[in-house]
Amino acid sequence: MKAVIAKSFERIHRSNLVGMGIIPLCFKPGEDAETLGLTGHECYSIDLPSNVSEIRPGQDVTVVTDNGKSFTCTLRFDTEVMMETQPCFSPQNIISFIS
Repeated sequence: MKAVIAKSFERIHRSNLVGMGIIPLCFKPGEDAETLGLTGHECYSIDLPSNVSEIRPGQDVTVVTDNGKSFTCTLRFDTEVMMETQPCFSPQNIISFIS
């Protein structure tokens, strides 16, 4: 799975990421890579629901680094349509991206 974690996204950038099959995630307010002590060299695990139909726009997900740090991000699929119109995020196809 590919994802980008940022403080915020312009709508066009977020849409472009989704169109390329990349999951846009935002840090929670007041958090960023610096406040969380992230260097960018970590490997990240993103705790998405195992049932793809349970993924909802704007929901919070837990991110865990390979060195044990854990933090919450917001999933920036801002509409159901954003997910449904992208073939890679349809329930039939997202599993191949996660696997």
